[in-house]
Amino acid sequence: MTQEKSRGADHLVAALIRAGVRHVFALSGNQIMPVFDAALGTDLRLHHTRHEGATGFMAEAYAQMTGEVGVAMVTAGGGLGNALAALISATYSQTPILLMSGDSPVSGDGTGAFQEMDQIGLTRPLTKASERITDPAQFPETVARLLSIARDGIPGPVHLSLPDDMLRIETPAPAPYPEVTLPATDLPSAATPDLDRLTTALGSAQKPLVILGPLLSDTRYPGLADALSTALAAPVFCVESPRGLNDPMLGRWKEALREADLVVSLGKPVDVTLGFGKSDHAPNARWHVVTPDERDAGIARRNLGDRLDQLWSTDPRAVAQALTGATPTADRAAWVDHVTTLIAAQVPEAADSARLDSASVCHAIQRVAQDSPNPVVIRDGGEFGQWAQTLIRAPRMLTNGVSGVIGGGLCYALGARAADPTASVFTMMGDGTVGFHLPEFETALRENLPFVAVIGNDHRWNAEYLIQQRDYGSDRTHGCELSGARYDLAVEALGGFGAHVTRPEDLEPALRAALASGLPACVNVEIETIPAPKFP
Repeated sequence: MTQEKSRGADHLVAALIRAGVRHVFALSGNQIMPVFDAALGTDLRLHHTRHEGATGFMAEAYAQMTGEVGVAMVTAGGGLGNALAALISATYSQTPILLMSGDSPVSGDGTGAFQEMDQIGLTRPLTKASERITDPAQFPETVARLLSIARDGIPGPVHLSLPDDMLRIETPAPAPYPEVTLPATDLPSAATPDLDRLTTALGSAQKPLVILGPLLSDTRYPGLADALSTALAAPVFCVESPRGLNDPMLGRWKEALREADLVVSLGKPVDVTLGFGKSDHAPNARWHVVTPDERDAGIARRNLGDRLDQLWSTDPRAVAQALTGATPTADRAAWVDHVTTLIAAQVPEAADSARLDSASVCHAIQRVAQDSPNPVVIRDGGEFGQWAQTLIRAPRMLTNGVSGVIGGGLCYALGARAADPTASVFTMMGDGTVGFHLPEFETALRENLPFVAVIGNDHRWNAEYLIQQRDYGSDRTHGCELSGARYDLAVEALGGFGAHVTRPEDLEPALRAALASGLPACVNVEIETIPAPKFP
């Protein structure tokens, strides 16, 4: 009896489906067309985008929303090059994604084949692992291994290179396919090291802080921070912004850091966002750092020196799970209340809603979002994005993250909606940021992934404009101005809903009409320029 043969592309699709993957965000190209063909008639849905960079950002949002590995696929050459920013973003946001890229044929290595390049050399520094298929029989095992690597320890991106000939060659299917554990959304229950030293330190501290990395955000693990705070009688919060100590979402939290006598980092690198852990930011604190990542461990050792009491090389999610079962041994209610008040602090400008500026726009979005079913809020960009982080709250929130990469907010909206078709998705960005991926409104319409995008339009790259004013003087501001283009009309031309808002009284009705339209929607708001909120 002859063994049935299939193309490498068929093995790839089968391996993805077996691993529980159901959505791939992709942009077509010569080398990956066998995968498009293999996916036809299967349970694998390909969301076809307009730019390769968008695929990775959509996968990043999908992963954060679901706890699964987000999967993106692009073509070779410039296709892969266009997708690299998402790898950087996913690394810093600690998000598991698999980026697959078409590649020149293995049989053409060294001949100058079309788009031949060292893809592994390009992506390895940006990923947890990067591999190239050299035998179509490798697909099942390689896919299973890379998906596992993406999830394990500190989650992050992985890359798989798909040579054209490896996708087309027919080969017997491996029997059996490797078993793959489906992505877990719950905290791991794996064995953790003896935490007596950590719990003893927490029990004896008077003013402890527990800082969570992005992998433990409220969006990914709802209620975890509150559960830890109750179990440990300590303030617990997540730092996801590149502004770190000056993260407006966390109010005056850096004052709490100055007062703390113990800091426990669960998966949060002791990097620039924590002031490098320097003694002038945390003069009285001893540190316990939980990370299995060698680079982050090295950063902690280098920056903390002898103030690092313990470095735990283990999964911070498992440690967090173990600590939720702790019994409080100290009464620190006053300290917890004090830090909660510091984090909840707002800058004075946030109370001014009498004009159309970043603050008043965010207040209106908050009112509409909290009235909407199953809201998801996405914050992207510079000054306007920082106001959104400060003023808007929802059960699930996504941000452009620690990397400082901007422009993915529109793509995040599509990824979030693909992850949860019942969600009311709001994404906020400035008029600079929206320019990166504006054509993805057409993708959203074609793929039936509606959302509401709100553009704070001040006709400039405001963050850079303010840097010019501050560092060089108002008479030397140039090159950062924008035209005030009618992005709402562009979205209408693509088939979506558009609204142009120039008066405060028209804003909230426009937001509600956008949501009610059931279409990908753009609310283009002309705002007065104000700096991002900042505490002394």
